[in-house]
Amino acid sequence: MENIMAKVLPQEGGLEGTRSGAYNAVIGLFGLLTLVGVAFGVHAMIVGHEHAYGVTREVPWGLMLAAYVFFVVTSTGLCLVSSIGHVFGFEAFKPIAKRSVFLAIATIVAGFVVIAFEIENPWRMAIYNVISPNISSNIWWMGTLYGAYLFFMLIEFALLQMGNHKTAGILGLLGVVAGVAAHSNLGAVFGLLSGREFWHGPYMPIYFITSAMMSGCAAVIFFHWVAYKINGWKMSDELVHSLQSVAKLGALLYVVIMFFTTWKMITGISGQPAGKYEAMMALINGPWASNFWIGEIAMGLVIPFVIILAVRAKNIGAMALGSAISIAGIFMMRYDLVVVGQIVPGLHELNIFDMPHLLSYVPKLSEYMITLAGFTFAGALFMLGERMFRGHLSEDH
Repeated sequence: MENIMAKVLPQEGGLEGTRSGAYNAVIGLFGLLTLVGVAFGVHAMIVGHEHAYGVTREVPWGLMLAAYVFFVVTSTGLCLVSSIGHVFGFEAFKPIAKRSVFLAIATIVAGFVVIAFEIENPWRMAIYNVISPNISSNIWWMGTLYGAYLFFMLIEFALLQMGNHKTAGILGLLGVVAGVAAHSNLGAVFGLLSGREFWHGPYMPIYFITSAMMSGCAAVIFFHWVAYKINGWKMSDELVHSLQSVAKLGALLYVVIMFFTTWKMITGISGQPAGKYEAMMALINGPWASNFWIGEIAMGLVIPFVIILAVRAKNIGAMALGSAISIAGIFMMRYDLVVVGQIVPGLHELNIFDMPHLLSYVPKLSEYMITLAGFTFAGALFMLGERMFRGHLSEDH
């Protein structure tokens, strides 16, 4: 432990030094933006969602639901990637455990903040989830399992801070089980909706888990790089090797998601299946094509994959840039998944007069601000975590 402190502390210069002012300013800005977003959310509750948000009866899920999916997907991915080391014993992944677990907690809480304002009466969900459970509802299972997941992750993180790695590994395993169950159930929320052909199918839960790990790899690389930059530290050889291992796993997962995406396109076009074909063509060669090709494919998959290959998973700065691009593309991936699945009218095959070929959805200011609040809240928690836990000192794991 003394050797680790000697490697880290002389280069960090202390957060109380010249960096404290800028550090506090960033935390204050993130906190202010979070409060502004919360104010917009409270206003939406007062005036009514139908006035504050751009969602409609035909397109009831919008930007905020997509942001919620993005946050919980990222959280589950962070949990799964971190568990490879401290739960399943792979040495190369152990140095990333503490910060990754903390980030998993921060992102799931940020997701809860966003979804609280997306649900018109969030307190009812918390109350009736307990006093009136509906075990046949995927939404009930989603809330229950994510609640259990957060509980296990909080205890796991506390145990990691206390140095009790054996018990933390047990809680981490419980967190993995709860996270996989919750996240596959979230995929089932979409996949079991037979009335939405674009989502319907058994592959959605599997896709959600795989893409979660891809998101987790990108988040691990990016936030570890940012943490060491803002703290003014130099990464140990152990941590560099760990991030290189994460990048190699991420490269594999990018290929797997490319495979999923290719077959999603083929099955959406082949035979022109009703509902799915129209949605897929809107993505490939329609109004959502730029989102799909630039956001999902180029930014979300191809560019970060090419960067990892180009630097042979050795240049952490380059891979952090690729991860940042990937995170932005993955958010677009979640947004497209949620909204495009709803834009085909339910009775489109009847060619009803005056029924649009595709429904439209445009987010309003309140939705943008609440979504921004989710990101700034997660950012503020990340910054506070670096300060409160002294960079998590992951190398002493």
